[in-house]
Amino acid sequence: MKELNDCVVIDAIRTPIGKSSRSQMSKLGGAFRECSAQDLLITVLQKIVERTKASCPDFDPREIEDCHVGCLSQIGEQGGNIGRLGVIMAGLPQEIAGATVDRYCNSGLQAINTCVNAIKAGDGDIMIAAGVESMTHYSMGITLSLCSMVNNYPGPIWSQKFFEFAKVFVQQGESAEMVCDRYGFTREELDRFGMWSHQKATKAMRKEEEYFKRVVPVTYLKKFTDENMKPIIDEKTGKQKEERVKVEVDQTVRAEYLDDPETAWENLSKLTPAFRPNGRVTAGNSSQIVDGAAATLLMSQQKAEELGLEPMARILSTAVAGDEPVIMLLAPIPASRKALKRAGLTIDDLDCIEPNEAFASPCLAFSKDLNYDFYDERINPTGGAISIGHPIGASGVIYFTEMVHYLKNYNKRYGLQMMCGGGGVGIASVVERV
Repeated sequence: MKELNDCVVIDAIRTPIGKSSRSQMSKLGGAFRECSAQDLLITVLQKIVERTKASCPDFDPREIEDCHVGCLSQIGEQGGNIGRLGVIMAGLPQEIAGATVDRYCNSGLQAINTCVNAIKAGDGDIMIAAGVESMTHYSMGITLSLCSMVNNYPGPIWSQKFFEFAKVFVQQGESAEMVCDRYGFTREELDRFGMWSHQKATKAMRKEEEYFKRVVPVTYLKKFTDENMKPIIDEKTGKQKEERVKVEVDQTVRAEYLDDPETAWENLSKLTPAFRPNGRVTAGNSSQIVDGAAATLLMSQQKAEELGLEPMARILSTAVAGDEPVIMLLAPIPASRKALKRAGLTIDDLDCIEPNEAFASPCLAFSKDLNYDFYDERINPTGGAISIGHPIGASGVIYFTEMVHYLKNYNKRYGLQMMCGGGGVGIASVVERV
């Protein structure tokens, strides 16, 4: 029987995160309002290859077998298999294949895990796993709403089973409230977790040497429009006014949670519940709607040694799990148990626990069921989706990037990443710094 290869992480990067222009917090427009999802993806694909080539002249990008890209809303500029289109538009060798992955919020980490397991099986020595999402340009659920437009059919073609399921299906925010109902979490506990996320992210951003090793700038051409999205004409040229824009840091993290916690807590406590009149889930303890992209370069251990590259981490195990489709946010619990068992580890062995902060309530549930403290210092040490943001298809790669850089920077050994997804799917990966 063929022995499996070890798969290692050579590099991992992400873009800065921009507020979605659909968010009420972005009345003046997010950082990437005029930036296409394609440009976000092109940036990280080009940079991940350039950085590897710079550190290893013998690295040949033509040897990259495949590029898997997580993306939820695969339409418009994110459609047409953006995984393959991104490779071509980035000017990378045409020998690199490309695929686009949709497993809801799990998509980015699924892209990573698919590449990992292909390398382990010997189906290629080098792969890129990436993720991208412009939530400014494409709102969640837009692909479902467009189904009725196909072939000018007068209504969506759904099965009867879908309508039966739709009767009990709820928004994820309501699912987050249902998690509170089940576990008895309080508004104060959720808000404290949300505030803590911003505090950690603020501290991480201020460590600039570390921050800019994983966050790469995005430069794009901004075309000016008025409030009605009509072009603003430059009087001198007679053409639409435009300028080159460079975005270098996250637009989402709120430093006041660290610098003025008393005032910030008071403001946080005043936020109105978002999904129930007397609920506990608010914008302050939920993930932010944002735009962003990320990429990681994966290799077999043998190939890395041949090239003389020093890996950041080794992927020990991966897992997926299904769970209740209505409450939907708790599937990372069984997925994480599987991944830890496959790695031969327990929760106590971990140095970093990276749950996706879709909402604070499931993160607290993970703590309770997997047996670690609500505010364990190992949880998302550089911040999470409440503070940085949750660009659906990219989030798995973004927070994988945060985790492996943290392990390397602080000489930690084991990390677990876990993510929940729509319809009750969960995913997890365990890594070891090398």
